[in-house]
Amino acid sequence: MLTFLFIIIAILFIGLGLPDSLLGSAWPVIYVEFNIGVSTANILTILISLGTTVASLFSARLINKFGTGMVTAVSTLVSCFTLLGFALSPSIWWMTLLAIPLGAGAGAIDSALNNFVATHYNSTIMNFSHCFYGLGVALSPAIMSFALSINNDWRLGYRTVFFIMLAIAVIATLSIPVWKKIGKKDAEQDFKPKTLSLLELAKMPAVRAAWVVFFTSVALEFTCGIWGCTFLVSSENMLEAEAAKVLTFYYIGMTAGRFTSGVVSNKLHPKTINNIGYTIVGVAIAVLIAPVPATVKGVALFMIGFGNGPTFPNLTYLTPINFGKEISQSVIGTQMACCNLGIVLMPPVFGFMAQFVGTDVFPFYLAVLFIFMVIYTIIYNKRVKTLHEKRFNA
Repeated sequence: MLTFLFIIIAILFIGLGLPDSLLGSAWPVIYVEFNIGVSTANILTILISLGTTVASLFSARLINKFGTGMVTAVSTLVSCFTLLGFALSPSIWWMTLLAIPLGAGAGAIDSALNNFVATHYNSTIMNFSHCFYGLGVALSPAIMSFALSINNDWRLGYRTVFFIMLAIAVIATLSIPVWKKIGKKDAEQDFKPKTLSLLELAKMPAVRAAWVVFFTSVALEFTCGIWGCTFLVSSENMLEAEAAKVLTFYYIGMTAGRFTSGVVSNKLHPKTINNIGYTIVGVAIAVLIAPVPATVKGVALFMIGFGNGPTFPNLTYLTPINFGKEISQSVIGTQMACCNLGIVLMPPVFGFMAQFVGTDVFPFYLAVLFIFMVIYTIIYNKRVKTLHEKRFNA
């Protein structure tokens, strides 16, 4: 049954990734059609991320009450019809109203699926699941590119993704009985999830350290994704088309890192894999700072994606092990919220700095995020060890 359910989970992860890269691909046409400033995209992005953050914080309460299958199916439907709303929007104001529910749907799915995979599968499956997310993120630009080739019809791109998401929502709905059977088996094994409040979680030192690690790792990931191309063009004099290709390889590196992590996870502990990844990221950032050709710095971006890619799935997989299955849904919900705060806050902070200082600061900004990530990973591991010792002594 778990093998069959993994197929469903893989499809859901593709659906989770589909909306994430759709707006950026369509935006050059959208802002012209609506006669608005190009920077308006920031408002939509922030609202989507805020919706995701809020949903992540409340996800444990919803999932523990209604079950992973039901929450996933409903959230997929919400995401699905908000995408249709985007396609039918007569103005930017409609898209603004739909941005928060679009993010909320994604936040609930993300928390639900990550906790379920972490508590029912091994780290190999966790990493492979996030590879399917990468597939979804890569598919949307291709779909939108095809739609834009037909009279710049960005609405066709959104409608196409809507129908794909609708099919995924149907699959999610039909799979609810399977999720319920797994839930009954968990109950028979005395696995009773416990919902903790944000305040209760904040009192746990290991949880607080985990929040910083998730925040910084995802902030590093998205700062590279959003600003890497601009850095290569503005600071390294790379042609725009070449820089865009490099950014594609950055995402390929991220997916390849997660796939490689899944392959070797039977032989290496997730913490060991993350430590190797940290080493790769550290060397790559040093290369970005060094006076080397732009093509070499492009390779460094690929290596950052490759090294940092496994961090998120491996840390998520370790959450039930470190804190116990009973409260893992609550912990993972807040971790997802911290990830989205990292997305909302840190890339714009760099954009502000770049406007006044220049894009040359890009590698140093990444270095600061990386240093905090390493420091708090060490703190996190020590606090988890202390937590385990207290449990053992008790």
